[in-house]
Amino acid sequence: MSPPTPATLVVVTGPPATGKTALSRRLASDLRLPLLARDALKEILFDTLGWSDRAWSRRLGATSYELLFHAAELLMRAGGPFILESNFQHEPNSARIAALAQRYSYQPFQIRCYADPAAILERMQRRSGSGERHPGHVEQQELVGLSAAGMVGAMPPLAIGGTRIDLDTSDFTRLDYPALLTALRQALGQ
Repeated sequence: MSPPTPATLVVVTGPPATGKTALSRRLASDLRLPLLARDALKEILFDTLGWSDRAWSRRLGATSYELLFHAAELLMRAGGPFILESNFQHEPNSARIAALAQRYSYQPFQIRCYADPAAILERMQRRSGSGERHPGHVEQQELVGLSAAGMVGAMPPLAIGGTRIDLDTSDFTRLDYPALLTALRQALGQ
């Protein structure tokens, strides 16, 4: 008897405002997979503990990562595929995700979203004034910091092994979503 095929861990990452959340939700719905999204956890913390300034947002952001990794490990113990979404920084998140994948025999499938810096800044400006984001994210402060530092556009891929697809989300109408869905279905054995 051959060993069981490892379960698939779909990791969706990239800078803020690259469409990670919308893409993850659509994939989770189409593939009928659980979705663990860090911002959803962070917003629960804002709603229960309150929100104020950038320093508090970062503090709750660090806590939301701990909750995200805890929940991911619980799902991995169960052995089924799922989607993990956040703007994961290369370090320390590469090592954490790779260690979990190895410990629980998961095959990573990374979707790294990136976009033109002008598109990201425009999206962040639009959504910061639209009310579609929780005010606890204090995006106006983040927007100024990102613009000044030139830290928009792309993030390095995570060093987690497995399959990686780099997805330019500058223009959502040009995404080949059916091809992405097909690739994921093959990885999931669907």
